[in-house]
Amino acid sequence: MSTVTAPSSDRREAIVDGEFAFTNQDFKRIAALLYDLAGISLPDSKATLVYSRLAKRLRALGLRSFNEYCSFVASDKGHDESQEMLRALTTNVTRFFREPHHFDDLRANVLEPVADKVRAGGRLRLWSAASSSGQEPYSMAFTVLSVWPNAADLDIRILGTDIDTNVLATGRAAVYDESLLEGIPTAARGQYFERDTSDRRGWRVCEAARSLVAFRELNLNGPSWPMKGPFDAIFCRNVVIYFDEPTQERVWNRFAPLVAPGGRLYVGHSERVGTSVTAFESCGLTAYRKVGR
Repeated sequence: MSTVTAPSSDRREAIVDGEFAFTNQDFKRIAALLYDLAGISLPDSKATLVYSRLAKRLRALGLRSFNEYCSFVASDKGHDESQEMLRALTTNVTRFFREPHHFDDLRANVLEPVADKVRAGGRLRLWSAASSSGQEPYSMAFTVLSVWPNAADLDIRILGTDIDTNVLATGRAAVYDESLLEGIPTAARGQYFERDTSDRRGWRVCEAARSLVAFRELNLNGPSWPMKGPFDAIFCRNVVIYFDEPTQERVWNRFAPLVAPGGRLYVGHSERVGTSVTAFESCGLTAYRKVGR
């Protein structure tokens, strides 16, 4: 289907000057759809960003206006497109050992204190709650391997979840371009990665780390979470900045019963767990400790 120019009446109401009619009502509908889908809040200042990122979807679908696009996404046939909309409007920014102080804290205050217990058969569970393309859970796995080189033989598991199935597929494949390994010391690169034979610039995460990590699709604002915990540490970083305050508080409180007493919750550098969430207390730079039971 070819793209047709929108009627002039729609053009007069446009809030962004572009190829497709895009009105304030369209923006509000998209914002509401995104909030219902993933709890993400879109301020009015994001109108131009929404237009630029979704215009290509209108072209692909052969639609002539955002009004038609909104109606399609909200229809019974629009489930797959709602996922495309979500991918287009969210940004997966990640890297290995991002905010390295969290991994230092994980090793010193979560892993090393239970090192002997885990070697003797004790259980350890970690969760990357917004794992994106896998660099975060694999950085957790590398940290685990620095304490237990034989972690694959122990009762240690790392869960990586994300709402985007495309980035989960990247995480499962565990192959990364050489440019994405820049933050990893040369010695560690040789220890935790191997050359991917199908791509001369590709590096694959070592089997010892891959064996520790399982990836699953999860919407943090979905009605239920299948995991039961307890987790010794949860990483949920640079996610809730897209949520409004009530949604942030709800997510933090949903984590609380899944974290073991004394366990850690790590959040992004622009995020804070508010004082109304009484299950956690600050124990460092964007690190929180589970208090009580």
